[in-house]
Amino acid sequence: MEIHESAEDYLEAILILSERNGNVRSIDIANYLGYSKPSVSIAMKKLRENGYVSVDEHGHLSLEPSGMEVANHIYERHRVLGRMLQSIGVSEDVAMADACKIEHDLSDETFDRIKEHMVRYEGEL
Repeated sequence: MEIHESAEDYLEAILILSERNGNVRSIDIANYLGYSKPSVSIAMKKLRENGYVSVDEHGHLSLEPSGMEVANHIYERHRVLGRMLQSIGVSEDVAMADACKIEHDLSDETFDRIKEHMVRYEGEL
């Protein structure tokens, strides 16, 4: 399965919500992303079928290793890009919203150079 931007957003949301709250259900993702419950249910079914997430008997979602890899990759981009934008004076809310837009389309080469720059001038990320 080729991972599209929306799938990356779902996987990132599961990671963020699980770090915040522990257990994550489809309704939590719908509320977090502002999507309809049916849309989230369809996406979760596809992600389950392709081995990115699993669901337990209580409806709690978990990232499988392949899903965790994608989620960590996107979330790192989100955090680094958000910090970079804030470091040049962008407000936190705008920086994080813009980082979400940029994180999916930025090349690995450009992201790696931004990350190196941030580590050099900001220290640990």
